[in-house]
Amino acid sequence: MKKLIILLAAVVALYSCSDQKGGGTSGPPASGLPGDMYLIMDSAQWNGPLGKLIDSTFTRDMLVLNRTEPIFRMRWIDPRKLNFVLKQRRNLIFAVTLDQKAAGAKRVRGMFTQQSIDRIKSDTSFFMTTSTNLFAKGQEVMFLVGTTEKELIKKIRGNQEKITSHFDRAEVKRLTSTLFKSGQLKGVAEIMHKSMKAEIKIPFGFDLVTADSAFIWARQINPKDDKDIFIARKPYRSVGQFKKDSLIAFRDEVCKKHLFGDPERLQSYLITETKISYKPVMTREVNFHGMYAVEMRGLWRTNNLTMGGPFLSYAFVDEKNGLLYYIEGFTYAPGKEQREIMRELDVILNTFKFTGK
Repeated sequence: MKKLIILLAAVVALYSCSDQKGGGTSGPPASGLPGDMYLIMDSAQWNGPLGKLIDSTFTRDMLVLNRTEPIFRMRWIDPRKLNFVLKQRRNLIFAVTLDQKAAGAKRVRGMFTQQSIDRIKSDTSFFMTTSTNLFAKGQEVMFLVGTTEKELIKKIRGNQEKITSHFDRAEVKRLTSTLFKSGQLKGVAEIMHKSMKAEIKIPFGFDLVTADSAFIWARQINPKDDKDIFIARKPYRSVGQFKKDSLIAFRDEVCKKHLFGDPERLQSYLITETKISYKPVMTREVNFHGMYAVEMRGLWRTNNLTMGGPFLSYAFVDEKNGLLYYIEGFTYAPGKEQREIMRELDVILNTFKFTGK
């Protein structure tokens, strides 16, 4: 019943703005760069504790990059200056509380019907609703609402991960729909199916560097960055192999054998960076397409300190064949933002699945 009330509240809250010109699936494509976030709220609230909390929620540092980058780039818009062009941005947030009477707050509040305002007052659990394709195709819009500013601040503080995850999933969905439009790397499917009874989608533009029954490496070298995907496996012995130290040891073993900073200098190989205390390797248990898995994020470098960058990996087990799989994406992009590169590599890794019986 609670979920039904929230769903009805979302529909009612958006009713008065769902017929905006250019909105819905018939509108223009959403504009803006990946990771851009536009926040529409009254200037007094933007400059106060509510605005600071929303801003810090979306601009906190992305985990384990070798440079400081926010998970999103926040842009504030005065509601009175919200025009047709700005309404078409890919990620919009409207924030308002009913105790604010300033002109900007009234403008945002005017998007709600009286019925929806009454529901905000009566349903203490309701503080957030989202809509897709509201003003443009491929757009995500979020409304953060509350009876009082103090109440909304409390709700946001308790749901920061949920709020940002919504837009992170939206960015991943957009990437998934565009990343493989130009096709896929040829030959990988056949090799994967034959040697590993599995598949992974590698976008066109990558090159296959190495492929055998225990290790596959695909790489895309661009003028300003280097993107890499590799898959390794070994016999599965015990759950202890999922411990962080064990995964790092396996990663370092694979990298020393196969991944070189300079192919002409085999003594220059990749290792896991474990000596930077404020950028530790991080692990967490996740559900990887129905399988128990451990996600690992950290930094890598060459053993002679000539190169380095971030990596993201997943470890899981092929129980039928008793094999531990380790799949990773890493990048070398000195002086370039790496957040969107890592999102792209994560999308590729998440196309992995077993195909054989």
